[in-house]
Amino acid sequence: MLPADVRALLAKPSELTVDEKVALCLTLCDGGGECVGAEELRDLFTRGTRLVAYDGFEPSGGMHVAQGLMKAHSVRVLRKCGIDVVFWVADVFAQLNGKLGGDMERIRAAGLRMIETWTALGCEARYLWCSDETNARPEDYWAMVMRVACNTSLKRVLRCTQVMGRSDGDALSAGQVMYPVMQVADVMFLKVDICQMGMDQRKVNMLAREYCAHKPVVLSHPMLPGLLRGQAKMSKSDPTSAIFMHDSAEAVRAKIAKAYCPPGDPHDNPCLAYARHLVLPWRAFEVETSKGPMAFDDYASLQEAYVAGEVHPKELKDGLTRSLNDLLSLECVRGA
Repeated sequence: MLPADVRALLAKPSELTVDEKVALCLTLCDGGGECVGAEELRDLFTRGTRLVAYDGFEPSGGMHVAQGLMKAHSVRVLRKCGIDVVFWVADVFAQLNGKLGGDMERIRAAGLRMIETWTALGCEARYLWCSDETNARPEDYWAMVMRVACNTSLKRVLRCTQVMGRSDGDALSAGQVMYPVMQVADVMFLKVDICQMGMDQRKVNMLAREYCAHKPVVLSHPMLPGLLRGQAKMSKSDPTSAIFMHDSAEAVRAKIAKAYCPPGDPHDNPCLAYARHLVLPWRAFEVETSKGPMAFDDYASLQEAYVAGEVHPKELKDGLTRSLNDLLSLECVRGA
């Protein structure tokens, strides 16, 4: 479960103060994230105007738990702060990036499944399709893309191509080079106040801050690691390292059983990371130990018990399996 002060803010029946809104938004950066523009965020709240936060998603197959459970919590926090949330269903970007063979029909079908999942999670967001919105206002959008492209060096753009899961050594198409330029244009096109994305999007979000006159706040959440050793980011391309929203209870059990989980070591430990970022935002983390049941309301106490050997790797994995399978039924999430 979240720390008591955060739970209190989420449960507060009246509107939050400016200080409370800033504090609550910054919790989304805990555990490896970052906020660029915290004072600007305070100024935005002080103005009292309606704010817009956005995240973009390539429809590229099944939705993993970071895009589902983790993002549902982010939406809950932002909406409590009175922020409108836009999910940019980036079908054009998926086609540029060669996802699903570049087949727009398959990409749109995958996007619809994503929207259905977010809706089932109770996400209060506006779902906008990139192709629909840009085709409705092509003169505006492509003029913005051209301005960004003409005012950004190729070297700088290439440094941003990691947003597509590409390294500088990968062979890029001309379309893929346009991808970061278009992402900066999205911020202007959607009139975004806050870019609420993962740390893997940091470089292109910083480019948007430098280019855009209104300098959007960058509220980056930490990246959820893969289940196997040394995987800093969960990847759909390796299904053994990722848990998907549609996974069966048995599939979740099998994947976690094989997960990297060094005894007493919290560093780069995906099982502890999943407990922190997927389970505790919604409920207490419960573990059956050799000395009896234990329940943890916050991550610090769970980590302390794990380091002290009070919770062993198998006990942690069993507790994580039970908690995730319960959350993936969606009942706990919808009722929060």
